[in-house]
Amino acid sequence: MITTSTVAPGTRGTGEVLAVIPARGGSKGVPGKNLARVGGVPLVVRAVRAARAAGRISAVVVSTDDPAIAAAATAAGAIAVERPADLAGDTASSESAVLHAVETLYGGHTDELDVIVLVQCTSPFLTPAELDAVVAAVTDEGADTAFTAAPFHGFVWRDADAAAGVNHDAGGRQRRQDRAPEWLETGAAYAMRAAGFAELRRRFFGRTVAVPTDPDRVLEIDEPGDLERARVLAPLLDATTRPGPGEVDAVVLDFDGTQTDDRAWVAADGTERVAVHRGDGMGVAAMRRAGLPVLILSTEVNPVVAARAAKLGVECRHGIPEKGDELAAWLDEQGLAASRVLYLGNDINDLPCFAQVGWPVAVASAHAAVRAAARSVTTVPGGHGAVREIASWILGKDLS
Repeated sequence: MITTSTVAPGTRGTGEVLAVIPARGGSKGVPGKNLARVGGVPLVVRAVRAARAAGRISAVVVSTDDPAIAAAATAAGAIAVERPADLAGDTASSESAVLHAVETLYGGHTDELDVIVLVQCTSPFLTPAELDAVVAAVTDEGADTAFTAAPFHGFVWRDADAAAGVNHDAGGRQRRQDRAPEWLETGAAYAMRAAGFAELRRRFFGRTVAVPTDPDRVLEIDEPGDLERARVLAPLLDATTRPGPGEVDAVVLDFDGTQTDDRAWVAADGTERVAVHRGDGMGVAAMRRAGLPVLILSTEVNPVVAARAAKLGVECRHGIPEKGDELAAWLDEQGLAASRVLYLGNDINDLPCFAQVGWPVAVASAHAAVRAAARSVTTVPGGHGAVREIASWILGKDLS
């Protein structure tokens, strides 16, 4: 069940700007798209964070028919509005979702709003500055509508079998660098004067302004390949995201490849020995002194895992075939908000845990798919002080 809140009274009044993020549960091109993670963060949460960080936006709403999306949105600080089934199908427009959200929250009284901003989850690299810019085009520059756009110098053709130039004269066209740029709609954000949108029920009307954005950050996720490209680009385009003091309530650690370098010495009798980093022990001790619960969670059945946990004085659950299910149970037992838990891992079997927590972190030596799914990556490999490194992040201390 999705719980719909109302806009806080303190946000109402002259100059209010409402951001609406349509995020339905169904998607044919990329199933579960709006909860898919880029840079370790669900797409809907990335959109909410960008909108909440924009200085000109007063309140952020997510319109959805999916309780899981609503839960992620509210945890990120948005208001969730339950979208009815007739507005959640493949043919439903984004405008219909925005109109429904405004009607739900304001009862149709759009005089309480100056600007409505439509924000799309499918543009993962949208920035707060770009959102502020489209709002400013309406509030400060007299536009009725504004949208994010990237400069475009490409030569467009129509009809492959009898190709004809669309935006150029093929018989005597200018050099690319001599042409004024055209503007490619990015699909990321649209700002609309609220009264005009309520009357005309469309995102473009009156004087429309294209707000320039960085073309290197433009990417819309419509197909599975787009999602993979976004995950590859995230480490390059996202600001460094590491948890700071007060942002993590508990830490869960994988063992092999995370607290070790993934090697093992096997004796003739079949017993195994592994090497660990003493600095990791210091990091765990510091987190325990700070009152943070620490759990070692591993599929490994080797008793060395339990022995290491006992030495560190932390809880251990090992020999676990389904780590994601075990983590969910532990979080419930501890009464922890998953969004404030850090999980440190290195391999494919850690991905179900990554999908649950707010801080999925990979060691530098992790599998490529794990690094791509992580929100942060340590600077050192597993077994070389990665646990100590994350302790220094979340405690704000120099443990080197």
